[in-house]
Formats: sequence, C-alpha cells, structure tokens
Amino acid sequence: MKTKIIAALAAATMLTGTAQAQTQLEMTSSFGKNLPILGTAGTDFVEKINGISSDVEFEHFDPGKLVPTLEALDAVSNGSVDAAYATSGYWQGKINSASLFAAVPFGPEAGEFLGWILYDDGAALWQEMYDENGYNVVATPCGVIAPETSGWFKNEITGPADLEGLNMRFFGLGAKVMQKMGVSTSLLGASDIFPALERGAIDATEFSMPRIDARLGFHKIAKYNYFPGWHQPSTLFELLINKDVYEDLSDVAKKQIEVACLANITTNLAEGEATNFAAMVDNAENNGVTIKTWSPEMLAMFEENWNEVAAELAEGDPFFQKVWNDLQEYREGYANWAKIYLPR
Repeated sequence: MKTKIIAALAAATMLTGTAQAQTQLEMTSSFGKNLPILGTAGTDFVEKINGISSDVEFEHFDPGKLVPTLEALDAVSNGSVDAAYATSGYWQGKINSASLFAAVPFGPEAGEFLGWILYDDGAALWQEMYDENGYNVVATPCGVIAPETSGWFKNEITGPADLEGLNMRFFGLGAKVMQKMGVSTSLLGASDIFPALERGAIDATEFSMPRIDARLGFHKIAKYNYFPGWHQPSTLFELLINKDVYEDLSDVAKKQIEVACLANITTNLAEGEATNFAAMVDNAENNGVTIKTWSPEMLAMFEENWNEVAAELAEGDPFFQKVWNDLQEYREGYANWAKIYLPR
C-alpha cells in the first residue's frame, strides 16, 4: 500500500494541532477510462470518493498499467495492488459461482439484482465466496448496467446450425451455454477483441451495450447485432480492496467508500439507460449494422441449455448450489411482487 502523510486540513490542524494521515490506494480498473459507461464508472467512483474523503484517496489506473485485467483479483489478494474496479464474472475460470454476482443468464434485471444484493443475502454471499476460496479481499458492490446486446456476428444466424464451429469471445456463465451449442469461446479484454475479429481469430463477439461496443468498432467487421442480451440481463461491478489494507482504513473511510459506491451504482445505471438507444440507431443508420432479434425458438434453446449448465454447476459445487438456491428463492418472491406492480 502506498501511504504518505499529506498536509493536514486547516480546520483539523487548528482543532487538534496534529496532522492527518491520508491513505492513498492504487486502483486498477478492468475497463479503460476511454470506454463510456464501463470505463467512466471507474473514474467516476474515484472522483466521488476523492471528493468526499479526507481519510482515503484512490488513484485510477487503466488495464495493464499495473496488472492485466484478468489478473486483478490475484493481484489485490496478494497485495501487489491495493484495489480493483472489476466484475466478478472475470474470475469465472477460478470460481464457478463468480458470475452469479456479475450476470446470470435469463436472470434478474438491474432493480431485482440490486434488491437481492443490498437487501437480501447477495452481498454477504458475495464476500463469503471470496473468503471460502482463500482470497484476501473485501468486495463492495460498486456499479450496475442494464441489458447488453447478445452479440456481433459476421454472418446472419438463422438457426442453431449457424452457431456450430464458431469461435466467439464470450463472458461468464453465458459462455458455457454457447459451448453447449457448439461454439468455441474465449474471454478477451476489451482492447484485444477488435484485433482478434480483424485477423479472424474469432468469428463473433459479445462485450457490452451498443454505446460501449461502438467505441470498440465491432460494427466495422461484424454487421449483425443481436438482441436481447439473454446472457446478461444486467451486470454488477465490484470494488475489491485488499483485506489487510481495508482493515487499516478508518471507519469513516470505509463508510465513505460504501456511500461513493452506492452513488456510483446510480450514475452507472442511469448513463447506460440514457445513452444506448441513440448508439443503436446510429449503428443501423450510419454504420450499416443490421439489428436482429433472436427468434422465440432460439431463445428457448439458449434457456434450455442454460438450465442444464446451472444444474451441472450446482451438482458439482456445494457453494454454487447454496448461492443458486438463495437467488432462486429470492426471485420467486420477487416474481409474485412483479406480477402485481409491473404492467404486462
């Protein structure tokens, strides 16, 4: 941890005659600051926390400046990096249940997901996942976005046979569904996707929302953009802090981090909701993109395969089963509530 003594606030010095120690944390982000919504969430959090706290200050670093995107969890856990703004879905290769706290195929949308995390058992289970797997981190919910697109394809997909044999960048639990449908998947960081599409290493990709994907230029190569994003009806993001570093923070700093993250959840969701339709229209009208909607038959096939994946993961992993059961119980209650207040 990089800690230094800075000049005390004038008021504090006058009252106590002592200087205050401000803890400075280096934070790697999984998303470059040039990316709208995803990238700005990390920089916005840093602006929020630094604007309200005299006890702690964060310094933002883009992916690769401190550690590669997919190495952030290990780096924070072992203390080589103080903190990371990330999504737990990036750790799917290490922890089966990781994506249950990121994005669940055919799962909860943003409001429902936040309810489980903040007012049910989600946040406690999230931290328990890291503790049970030996990671020395503290996880704080710190962002959320609404549904993503389902993918960018070079050729139209008319049925399941068109998916067989494709190489595709895919995220989290949805990747396991695609694998069942004959797709070879890989998880690439944002900056690696376009070059892979360009040289033909992958045939298709999903990444995020229309405005974000537009910045990455997928439309230049893959002209078919599919909806809805069944694999990510919403996506949660986390602030990871090394547990030893976190425990050394003042109680005030811990509460300020929590407040800044809650504010970040609000602005992160709102930015995505406000700006994506215009990007989708621009893709269709100016970038030659064909907007496609999956047929009911294809969506049913995705969901059938997802149910098989969930059952397989739960059977072989007691903690996955525990989290899955808890989420399903919560969703059953929410579904009854939604029938009453949501128009159909």
